[in-house]
Amino acid sequence: MSERSERTGGGIAVLSEKKKARLDALAKSTASTGGVSLFRDAVRRLRRNPVAIVGAAIVGLFILVAIFAPLIAPHDPVERFPELTRDLRVDNIPGAQDGFPLGSDPLGRDFASRLIHGARQTLFVGVVATLIGLAIGVLLGLLAGAVGGWVDMILMRVTDVMLALPGLLLAITLVALASKSSQWTVIMAVAMVNVPIFARLLRGSMLAQRESDHVLAARALGVRQRAIVLRHMLPNSLTAVIVQATLTFSVAILEAASLSFLGLGDPDHNRAEWGLMLGVDGQRYFEVRPELAYFPALAIIIVALGFTLLGEAMREAIDPKNRR
Repeated sequence: MSERSERTGGGIAVLSEKKKARLDALAKSTASTGGVSLFRDAVRRLRRNPVAIVGAAIVGLFILVAIFAPLIAPHDPVERFPELTRDLRVDNIPGAQDGFPLGSDPLGRDFASRLIHGARQTLFVGVVATLIGLAIGVLLGLLAGAVGGWVDMILMRVTDVMLALPGLLLAITLVALASKSSQWTVIMAVAMVNVPIFARLLRGSMLAQRESDHVLAARALGVRQRAIVLRHMLPNSLTAVIVQATLTFSVAILEAASLSFLGLGDPDHNRAEWGLMLGVDGQRYFEVRPELAYFPALAIIIVALGFTLLGEAMREAIDPKNRR
């Protein structure tokens, strides 16, 4: 019995020495490099993640095309060209030809130029809708997580009702309530769909921060509740919300495109936007020229995939529980 105890004690001692050696080596490495912040560590992980690289490449290319669309597009997206309107009929839409690599749209405009300019309009709709939903959701989540009590109960019951409805159905309902559909009704509808997601996420993070050591220490020192919320709880709770905003951007693009496809989007058909091009021209003339639907749909899918890959990689890099 004593011999077994000696062997067990000796094994524990060896493991302790190995663990101590590893900790000493890690301490020396950290001391020589000066430590690594959470942000730098996340960036390093993203640079080594092939999924993040692919997503960042797609997102970067999409943003560059949107910004420099007037310089990249070969023609004016709203101009009608005689070369394209000459043989234009209801049952015949000209395809690719010299100077017009993707042919014509149903009104004799350069389809390639409209597709390039559509990146700018799609980026605008997605960014503004995401930012509005993020701002309102953060405000509601902050109030629910910081105040608590009946404020938390009322706000969360409202978000529960909104989450109970499918996102697209809620967006259609909000657009239908507007007296006249426009680009901004689409933006606001998509933004309101994303509000409960941000509110719920921030509220959960705030509740987790409420009983943390640094918050309890601040309360013990007599720091005001407002300062504790704004300086300690909120900054430490925003990381997950920001990552979620990256994922929500792709959903916002898809929902805006869905509304345009259903005829509830922007009524201005001169404005080049992928969802509008897919819904109006692609659906109506699919049997005549299916490319009018293929290219906008492919662009929407690729961009949504890029933001999704980047968002998932950011979530894995920032959250220690999901790190590989």
